[in-house]
Amino acid sequence: MLSFATRGSGPAATAKPAGVVHPLTFVGDDAALLDGLRSGHPGAPAAFYDRYADYVHAMLMRILGCDPEIGDLLQEVFLQALKSVGSVRDANRLKPWVGSVAVHVARGAIRKRSRRRWLQFRQPESLPVREAPVADEETREVLQLTFEVLERMPADERIAFSLRFVEQMELAEVADICGVSLATAKRRIAKAERRFVALAETRPPLRGWLDQSSRWRDR
Repeated sequence: MLSFATRGSGPAATAKPAGVVHPLTFVGDDAALLDGLRSGHPGAPAAFYDRYADYVHAMLMRILGCDPEIGDLLQEVFLQALKSVGSVRDANRLKPWVGSVAVHVARGAIRKRSRRRWLQFRQPESLPVREAPVADEETREVLQLTFEVLERMPADERIAFSLRFVEQMELAEVADICGVSLATAKRRIAKAERRFVALAETRPPLRGWLDQSSRWRDR
C-alpha cells in the first residue's frame, strides 16, 4: 500500500546539491499547499494527506459504513487527487474538490460491488479500521440495518442520502460535492428518502427508529 508519510532522515535524505535547499516539511495554508502540489514540493503530498485524511475517511464511512476496504479506498482517493490536483484553480475549492474525489471513488466501489454482489457487512470487531465510539447493541443493530437498506439503493441515491442525512451536509454542499445542480440533488434526495423509508419499514427495529423521527414518522 502506498504511504504518504514523508521520510527525512538518513544520509540519503541529507545529501543535497550545493546551493539547493528543498525542505521536506511543508507549512502553509491551502493556497500554499495547492501551489506546493503543483510545483512538486517534496513535502506537499504528505501534508495534503495529513490535512484531509480524516475528512475523507469520515465521508467514506458515512457512505459505505464499516467496510474492510476503507483504508484502501482512502489511499485511492489521494492517488486520484494527486494525479488531477492541477485542475483545481481556486484554493478555497480544495476541500470540496477532495470530497468530490471521495464521492467518485465511493460510487465506483458501490457499483463494482453491486455488479459482483459482494458487498456485505462484517462485525465491527473484525474490521481493521480506525477506532470508533462504542455503541450499544440496539444502536449497532439500527446502524447495520440502515446500511443494509442503503446497499439496496442506486449508487447516486445512496450517496446523496448519506451526505444529506448521515454526514448532515446542506443541500448546496451535496450538489457541489456530487457535481450536480441543486435541483438534481434535491430530486435525488427526495427519491432516496422515499426508497429508504419504503425499505426500512420492512425491518421492525429500523421501522421503530423511523417512528421516533419527526422527519419520517408521518411518511
